[in-house]
Parts: sequence; C-alpha cells; structure tokens
Amino acid sequence: MGETLQIRDLRVRFDSDAVPLHAIRSVNLSISDGEYAAVMGPSGCGKSTLLNVIAGLIAPSGGEVVLAGERLTGRSEDELATLRRRHIGMVFQFFNLLEGMTALENVVLAALISGVERRPAERRAQELLAMLGLADRARVLPTGLSGGQRQRLAIARALANTPTLLLADEPTGALDSDGAAEIMELFSGLHRGGQTIVLVTHDAAVAASAQRLLLMRDGRIAEAAVTVSAQSRAV
Repeated sequence: MGETLQIRDLRVRFDSDAVPLHAIRSVNLSISDGEYAAVMGPSGCGKSTLLNVIAGLIAPSGGEVVLAGERLTGRSEDELATLRRRHIGMVFQFFNLLEGMTALENVVLAALISGVERRPAERRAQELLAMLGLADRARVLPTGLSGGQRQRLAIARALANTPTLLLADEPTGALDSDGAAEIMELFSGLHRGGQTIVLVTHDAAVAASAQRLLLMRDGRIAEAAVTVSAQSRAV
C-alpha cells in the first residue's frame, strides 16, 4: 500500500502586529492509500489550518507536504490550483453550493472545472447523484433541499473529479443528529469503496466513524490511535 499524503515537519505561523501565532507546530503525518483519518481537537487547535495546507490553500512557513507523489510546498498559485483540480475534493460545513444552479448543474460544473469534457461530466454527475440518493432531486435548486441533502450534494460535487484525497472540514456541523448520522454513514461507505479521506471535527461521535483518530492540541498532533469503530469492523 502506498502513501497518498506525507507531511514532514510542517509549521504555519501567522504574523501580526502583536505576538506571532504559531498555528501548526512541527507536524509529521502520513496517510496511506484508502485510509480514513479523523483529526479531532478543540476550536483553535490548528486542525482546519492543517486541512487548508493539505489543500494548498495556505502556504506553510516551513516543512513539506507531498500529495500523490507531488510536492505542494514551493509551488505557484496556478500549479497548486491544477493539483487541487487533479487530486483534491473538499467538503465544507456550510455546503458552499451555487444557489442559482440545480443539483445536477452544481456537480457538472465541478467536473468541468476539473477538466472533464461536457458529456462525460454530465454522466459523472448523474452517477454521483444516483449513488448519493439524489437522482430525483437533480433539477432542484439547493434551496429546495434539506440540510442532509445539501451536504450530500456537496459531497457529490467534491467527488466529481474522482479525487485522490477527499478533505472534509466539520461536514456535520450544520446538521441535526439524524442528518449527521446519515453523512457519517456515507463517508464510511466511501471509505469501504477505497476512497482516502481526511476529516476534521470537534465531535467525538463523528470522529468515531473513522479508521484512524488523530488528536490535535496547540498546533501539534498529540496522539494517534485506531478508533473503536475501526477495531470492531476488523473483528
């Protein structure tokens, strides 16, 4: 098994007029192909910053990030955008959908942006909506969807480019308990299908769905363990 992600001595410092903020302090991490890892910690611990560095949205102050064998650190903005389109799918807490476009159009556009031609993009979008239980909502605008359906649509859009790595930042934070359980079951199903996933959350119930748990405090990964749910699946 190969490694989808390698992080070596990663550091992120935000300078200001006051004392510099060290958001990430010497993090080392490897994520294997097909692994499902949850990064858990309190607000301000650096977990969302870590996710944004992995996505190439924040430049680190030091260290190295290698995604699918390609070094992200030191790349230009255009190069990072190309790598994101090729390798990364992102799911956010507040969905980030295009409200003036239908569910189908949201996913088709994501596929087109990643470089897929129009007709294959439409086929890919239809397949994803069917897989995520949204086939009958394809012509509906996001405003006509429930919270859980909106997040499923956001996941479909994130999968449109068949990403090497799926990143999720508090994907259940805007959902009720039933909606959250539905989304976590979906992530577990994607993992069983071989998708590599890194998710950040402050919710222990959400983190328990992952194969591997990483606890983050004060910009450092303080502890790593196999979750109880993963152990149960292995028995």
